[in-house]
Amino acid sequence: MKFKMKNTLILFTIITFLSACNMDKNTERNQSQEDLNSHALHNNKNIAYRNENKDEDSSILENYYKDVKGKTGEDLKNILNMIISNQKTITYDEVWDALKKTDEDPKSKNNVLLFYAGRSQSKNSNGTCNDCWNREHVWAQSHFNHDKQIKTDLHNLKPEDVSINRDRSALDFDIGSENDGTCNGIKHNEAPDTCYKTLGWWEPRDEIKGDVARMLFYMDVRYDKSLDLKLVDTIKTKSPHQGKLSTLIKWHNEDPVDSFERKRNNIIYSEFQHNRNPFIDHPEWVEEIFGNK
Repeated sequence: MKFKMKNTLILFTIITFLSACNMDKNTERNQSQEDLNSHALHNNKNIAYRNENKDEDSSILENYYKDVKGKTGEDLKNILNMIISNQKTITYDEVWDALKKTDEDPKSKNNVLLFYAGRSQSKNSNGTCNDCWNREHVWAQSHFNHDKQIKTDLHNLKPEDVSINRDRSALDFDIGSENDGTCNGIKHNEAPDTCYKTLGWWEPRDEIKGDVARMLFYMDVRYDKSLDLKLVDTIKTKSPHQGKLSTLIKWHNEDPVDSFERKRNNIIYSEFQHNRNPFIDHPEWVEEIFGNK
């Protein structure tokens, strides 16, 4: 009898032990599943947040250009002129600090990227010395008679090395090199892959050719009504013209909009002027307005 009771006690102990182990394993499995569920929920929230932000950006653009729907050609140009003419004007002194934000080097927050030079340089090195940077007007000042409002429009301004800015002067933009890269003018010693001819033309490096074009398309549409600025298909132009239109269209097509342009456009819109460059947001409008020369 004692033997049976002892065996029964042992058997009960074994069963209890196995049950406890099984419960621990179930608990671990349940905990792992909860962790997976929590991780999935976290990921879904991140995805939803990103999608929400994407939708928000799309919503901002859709609302900004809401009156454009169905417009083509000259009608499109006119409505865009009305939309982007609604802007805040900053002072010329305020341009310095604005460019430090709009053209900040993504790899070095204390630097700006110089436009034609392509180099990264300290934000605090702006000034008048030859290796300082100053405010380059892509649509040259002499081609809009130094109008005060245009002079401070950030969509037309870039940080640039003082001596390079001086060499570019008021030259029109055109192709000055052969397909093999041979420069038919002066090969600039500070601005890489830049070819120019005094009293002729200025051809910047390939990486910014589309940027140049879209800035000038903006200027034509923004100031066409008020100051009659107009892109023309020639060089050696004078105010209120700038060229060369067919070259700019070619550059626009060959050098598409990049993330730096988009970020810059957003900063100008949200922090400074509250207007946008429509040809960064909608590159297809270039052909609609300026044709395909």
